[in-house]
Amino acid sequence: MSATLALDVPDHDLELLCLGAHPDDIEIGCGGTLLELAGRRALRATFATLTGTPERRAEARAAAEAFVPGARVHAEDLPDGRLPARWGDAKAALERLAAHVRPDLVLCPRRDDAHQDHRTVAELVTTVWRDALVWEYEIPKWDGDMAGATHYVPVSPENARRKVELLTKSYPSQVGRDWWDDETFTSLMRLRGVECRARYAEAFVVRKAVLAP
Repeated sequence: MSATLALDVPDHDLELLCLGAHPDDIEIGCGGTLLELAGRRALRATFATLTGTPERRAEARAAAEAFVPGARVHAEDLPDGRLPARWGDAKAALERLAAHVRPDLVLCPRRDDAHQDHRTVAELVTTVWRDALVWEYEIPKWDGDMAGATHYVPVSPENARRKVELLTKSYPSQVGRDWWDDETFTSLMRLRGVECRARYAEAFVVRKAVLAP
């Protein structure tokens, strides 16, 4: 018996909201999934980040266009590493975004992520977008917070390679960090692929889903 279930998606273009605390969060956490979706159906995608220097925000704009051509980009300049202390400002920024973005699917960091900025974004998402399906992606880091997942998206070998190539091309400011290399990103996709009987995959946590029979 297969554990794979293909769910219906809206007949209209899929309205997708990708949220990150920092530039590069989105593409690290779900870049393969974005490439799979963009290659299979029409998307209206919005990429939004809450922190980042001007240089990093420029990189994020280039990355959004590379992963999902035509994506809209929204960037805030709240202080990196301080989002819990700026909870009200982060909430207000997301509420401003919600005034004109009504997504079918939200991709955001995990609520149990060890990084305080990531957690804050995740905690705010369901207070702002109460009716959207939310997939929480994972980001590898020094803290060692990899945990179990509830849902997987298989990623083709071509798109796994493309994700890694685009990460390095889009974020030159991060190349040279001790954790930033092809092996980090490829190996995590390979391990998640093993868990769902695919060559490569990305993993998510879905905390609430409504299924229509």
